[in-house]
Amino acid sequence: MLTQRASVILSLSVVGGLVAATSAQAGGFALREQSSYYQGMSFAGYGTTGPSISSMFWNPATITGAGEGFTFETHNTLIVPNAEITGTFTPGVVPVPASTVPSGDIGNDAYVPASYTAYKVTDQVFFGVAINAPFGLATKPGQNWAGQFYSRSSKAQSINVNPIIGYKINDMLSVAFGVQFQHFAVSLKTGIPTVAGFPSGILEGDDIGFGVTAGVTYKPFKGTEIGLGYRSGIAHTLGGSIQSPAGTNAINANLITPDMVNLSVKQRVTDAFRVFGTAEWTNWSRLKSPRVTLQANGATVQTLHFNYNDGWFFALGGEYDVTEDLTMRAGIGYELSPIDDAIRSTRLPDSNRLWLSAGASYEFSEDLSFDLGYTYIHGEQANINIGPGHQDYVPAVGTYIGKANANVNIVSASMRYRWGGPKHRGEADPVRGY
Repeated sequence: MLTQRASVILSLSVVGGLVAATSAQAGGFALREQSSYYQGMSFAGYGTTGPSISSMFWNPATITGAGEGFTFETHNTLIVPNAEITGTFTPGVVPVPASTVPSGDIGNDAYVPASYTAYKVTDQVFFGVAINAPFGLATKPGQNWAGQFYSRSSKAQSINVNPIIGYKINDMLSVAFGVQFQHFAVSLKTGIPTVAGFPSGILEGDDIGFGVTAGVTYKPFKGTEIGLGYRSGIAHTLGGSIQSPAGTNAINANLITPDMVNLSVKQRVTDAFRVFGTAEWTNWSRLKSPRVTLQANGATVQTLHFNYNDGWFFALGGEYDVTEDLTMRAGIGYELSPIDDAIRSTRLPDSNRLWLSAGASYEFSEDLSFDLGYTYIHGEQANINIGPGHQDYVPAVGTYIGKANANVNIVSASMRYRWGGPKHRGEADPVRGY
């Protein structure tokens, strides 16, 4: 039997480990769903100019493709994940029962809004603001599932405000720069095995951080465009608390969101048909092993061994103008997860994913357009082996060996509206960006 003191220490250790598991999964599940328009092509070409200014999230220089006057867009995305973990928990020193109870569906449906505003100040200067939720997750397995001592519910939220200024050097070259203001909050729970009834340990914290964005677009030939975009990482010191049977303790948890570089290409094949491509690199490996410390004395509660790989995403897509008003599009993408078998946890087991998408746009009038996008994501089976050698393993708690299967359905719709400038209906460059 464990002594009361050992029980308290183990409780704090398990609760402290919440940050490592969940922050990792929030990273592995950064939200790409920032545009209904590009959703329909699995985000191929999202760093080039076009009829939607939502591309400024990935490449702020695309703001120079906005039409005269003001442009406003609102994008609304519903993410419906389906994920289940099955496996076996074998207890360690702590006298708790072995279990094979599956998690049930751990994925929570999520609504992700995004909005963009651009104003053409002069023929060369453009100003805009993007408001997004670039990171977030919500998972909730059954309360007493087999892996409850490694994870219960998880919730992470962010909101990012990004003012941008763009400069069109000439018809071939544009550049832009932006500043990010980001609020990040997290609330995490896990089962405490050393207390009767296995109550939840809870970690909560939030912070506001700052970063930058930058980008360039280059049009070497008529009908060809190359875009290069950058979003910096944002350092957060989460101020909050750990609640456990040992009491409530104020903590700080240092983490930094990854920076991202993306390269996009758009090529006009005919007046009605265009093809797109994107390659994206995300610097998840910079997370390394930050610490969770007590605010009272700076003592380390837990060292967080993320040890992520870098993430990669590739997409190809195309769109076709069926009529002057209606455009159809489709795309395919493949994502290499930053989380592999050696570090995968139960909190939200990430894996490589295949994206299949389709969408459409309808130009209702000279100034008003609508977009619709749909994506099906198939995740590869993910193996979980929390035992000796795994970074989340707590010998006294026990081992969890299992697997996870997941898929996601995503539906997205947006409205694009422009006012304060001359009409351009049917013209090539000013609005459609082709």
